[in-house]
Amino acid sequence: MNKWNLIVDVAECTNCSLCTLAVQDEHVGNEFPGYAAEMPKHGHHWIEIERRERGQGTMVDVAYVPTMCQHCDDAPCVAAAQNGGAYKRPDGIVIIDPEKSKGQKQIAEACPYNAVYWNEERDIPQHWLFDAHLLDTGWKEPRCVSVCPTKALRAIKVDDAQMQEMVKVEELESLRPDLVTKPRVHYKNLWRYNSSFIAGTVSVERGGIVDCLEDAQVALKQENKAICTLQSDGYGDFKIDRLEVDSGVYLLEVSAPGYASETREVTLGESVNLGEIRLTSPG
Repeated sequence: MNKWNLIVDVAECTNCSLCTLAVQDEHVGNEFPGYAAEMPKHGHHWIEIERRERGQGTMVDVAYVPTMCQHCDDAPCVAAAQNGGAYKRPDGIVIIDPEKSKGQKQIAEACPYNAVYWNEERDIPQHWLFDAHLLDTGWKEPRCVSVCPTKALRAIKVDDAQMQEMVKVEELESLRPDLVTKPRVHYKNLWRYNSSFIAGTVSVERGGIVDCLEDAQVALKQENKAICTLQSDGYGDFKIDRLEVDSGVYLLEVSAPGYASETREVTLGESVNLGEIRLTSPG
C-alpha cells in the first residue's frame, strides 16, 4: 500500500518561513472536525525551523532545518494515547483526534521531537497533521509543500519498498535516528546541520606580495588514517566537511611544489576556520 512521506532538503531551505505561515493560515481560526481543532494564534509552531551557524570569520555557513510531527510508524504519542486519542492511519499519517484526545497531556509529553503542542485553553494536544483533511478531499500535497519556493519540501506517496530505495539513492536520513521511531519525514543533506568542518586559506609570498595559492594539496588524517585529500580553490580556500562534531584530534598537512609543507593539529568540536596558512620557500 502507498503511504505518505515528506522529504526535507536542508540544502534548499532558506528560512523564508512560508511553510510555517501556511500552517498558521490553514489552522488559526479554523476547525476541522475529526482532524484538528483551531490552532492557537500564539505559542504554537506546528512547523518550526531550526537554525545552526557553523564556522568563524570568512568561513561561515548557516543551515535551516524545518521540523514538525514526524508521523512515526512507531509513534510514542500513539502508544501513550488512550481511547483512540491518537492513531496511525493506513496511509502513514498520524492523527490526534481533537475530541478523543481531550485531557490527555501525556500524548504531547510522549513526543521525543517536541512536535506535539499542548493547547491549554482547549485541553488537547495538537500537531501538524500532514494536511490530511486536504489530502482526503483530493489535494495532491500539503499546503506547506505547495508554498515552498525552493522545493525544499516534497511530499510523496509510495509503498515502503520504493521509499527505502529512495532513502538509499538520495542518502536520506532521520532527524533523530537514535530514537528509532521509524519516522516518515526524511532529511536530505542533513550533514549541513549536524556535522562540522575544518577550513582555511592557503597563501604564499612572492616578491614581497602575499597572494592566495590555488591547487595546494590539503590532506587530513586522524590516527595516521587518511580522511580526506583535496586542493585549495582559486582563492586559496579549502573546506573539509561532513566531519563528526567533537570527533577528536586531526592532523592537517598543506603542501605545494616549491614550498615547505605546513601542518596543523586540530581538535575538532564545532566547525573551525584555521584562517591563513602561509607556505614558505624551503631554506
